[in-house]
Amino acid sequence: MNGVMISVVIPTLNAAPALAGCLTALVPAAVDGLVKEVIIVDAGSTDATLAMADDAGATVLTAAPSRGGQLAAGCAAARGDWLLCLHADTRLDAGWEAAAARHIGRGHDLAGYFRFTLDDHGALPRLWEAGVAARAGLLGLPYGDQGLLISRRLYDRLGGFKPMPLFEDVDLARRIGNRALRPLPARAVTSAEKFRRDGYLARSLRNWSLLGRYLTGTPPEALAARYG
Repeated sequence: MNGVMISVVIPTLNAAPALAGCLTALVPAAVDGLVKEVIIVDAGSTDATLAMADDAGATVLTAAPSRGGQLAAGCAAARGDWLLCLHADTRLDAGWEAAAARHIGRGHDLAGYFRFTLDDHGALPRLWEAGVAARAGLLGLPYGDQGLLISRRLYDRLGGFKPMPLFEDVDLARRIGNRALRPLPARAVTSAEKFRRDGYLARSLRNWSLLGRYLTGTPPEALAARYG
């Protein structure tokens, strides 16, 4: 692992309520030298997001509101030979560093994603998590809230993130291909606030409908407003 450098890239827009947990989970890896930089790409936050990023010692960039564009800008600025792309409302659970290190040791031609978990109790969150695991494993379509650990070499070879407002994660995952995607044995704990607000069934039906329309050719720009 000598010389390995991970750049963490996090797109934000008024992300203060969850960002502290996301950043705190990175501290042990930063202390150990595995994470060398954290890049926040902000799209015009008016809350405490920028102050929190500054307090954490992160590099802050600005970009137009578009998660794909924000991720592309952050990855372009990153200096690491490995990229870890995270959503601001996702917190990597204890032990992620060891899982990431093992993945990196397998070489530059594989990409990894973490086990999706919602910070909620009950049967519905567990059912949703099972569905996510099936989609990621069988279809090779992990979402961005599972994190993506990818070498700079592979990222550049595939052309990186496209400046898309939605499904930039699916677009890149399809180019990586299922054979090169590996689940990592650590949890990515994501806020369930949207599910609690909208209802698990309603949000599930909407998300699957949007994915289906995207995969059958509907432009992501036409779907972004429905995502919410």
